[in-house]
Amino acid sequence: MPVYNRYPVVLTHGDGAEVYDVQGRHFWDFLAGIGVNSLGYNHPAMQKVLADSAALIHTSNLFWTAEGIALSNKMAEITGGYLSLWSNSGTEANEAAIKLMRRYGKSVNKQAILSLTGGFHGRTMGSLSATFVAAYQEPFAPLVPDFYEVEAGNIEALKQAMEQHHPCGLMIESIQGEGGVVPLPEGYLAEAAAVARQYDCLLMLDEVQTGMGRTGQWFGFQHEKVSPDIITVAKGLGSGVPIGGMLAKPEIAQYFVPGDHGTTFGGNPLAARAGLCVIEWLEQGGLDHIQRVSGLLEQRLQQLVREYPDIVEGYRGRGLMWGLMVTAPAKDLVQAALDQGLILNAPKPHVIRLLPPLVVEEAGITAFYDILSTVLEQWRQGAH
Repeated sequence: MPVYNRYPVVLTHGDGAEVYDVQGRHFWDFLAGIGVNSLGYNHPAMQKVLADSAALIHTSNLFWTAEGIALSNKMAEITGGYLSLWSNSGTEANEAAIKLMRRYGKSVNKQAILSLTGGFHGRTMGSLSATFVAAYQEPFAPLVPDFYEVEAGNIEALKQAMEQHHPCGLMIESIQGEGGVVPLPEGYLAEAAAVARQYDCLLMLDEVQTGMGRTGQWFGFQHEKVSPDIITVAKGLGSGVPIGGMLAKPEIAQYFVPGDHGTTFGGNPLAARAGLCVIEWLEQGGLDHIQRVSGLLEQRLQQLVREYPDIVEGYRGRGLMWGLMVTAPAKDLVQAALDQGLILNAPKPHVIRLLPPLVVEEAGITAFYDILSTVLEQWRQGAH
């Protein structure tokens, strides 16, 4: 069905941060399946996961599996004791979180949920109700009631919303990915967490895009050392195998009882193995690698700003998640880069988003700079 504006490319295989199409053309992938292919393409550890999972891919959640237990235990170790509920995607994880916040709300006579301007939480009816973008919401109205928008970065607006709506939950992204790679103002997240506690409102951090090492820490919120009640993860956790997860503090998780939520495929042995594989890579030097190469990438972004100030106005982000702010139409620059073998995307008209595989090496960063420099130079010379 015509719901995607696809690039005119059919990809077939890859290795690391490099990928090829049916015509044999080579691309450097700086989008990674929209932040999903954390270990890139054809990673040997993921090859082993796929081979080892062949004997038991799925059982349903009527049964325990060793892989699912191991993934939940590992995530509890990373988070300091959060319980986990596995699903298949970020939007499903957010949907589960919305239900848990509402379930908690029943006990304290609250039902409103707040989310921030510019945020994106998914396309199911619940998560869409928390995504205040008219183009996404209006075709599908009426949406789920009692969701309210709060100006991002404005603590006073948040306090007013707390007083007015008496919410049971607050949904926040530490960096708004689909909103144009927009980090929250420094200190805002910690202040918002304090306000939520003051009003007995659960704080939910949507880490679907920023989690699992993308920013150089396990989660984006760790840069401000907050302690959310609920965390959602997906995308890079499975490195291409569909998985999402809602993680909650035990005292919050206990509001769910058998029958309150479910998923046929969530946390099956294949997905759990993939999650464990990514976590193992991050534990065994992956986070250090991200912090090192992200510094190299930021140096290249600084170079682009210096060399093309008429086109590149600046950059924002953290780790291996960056938005390049441009004066030219971002989609035109992205298309020109694709023609020269570099995969990027444009979440906003004047923002180019970079989400390379976490395994990207210096050679890939150099190639990114070389290709994008060529594209920008051609634009400057009027080749468009």
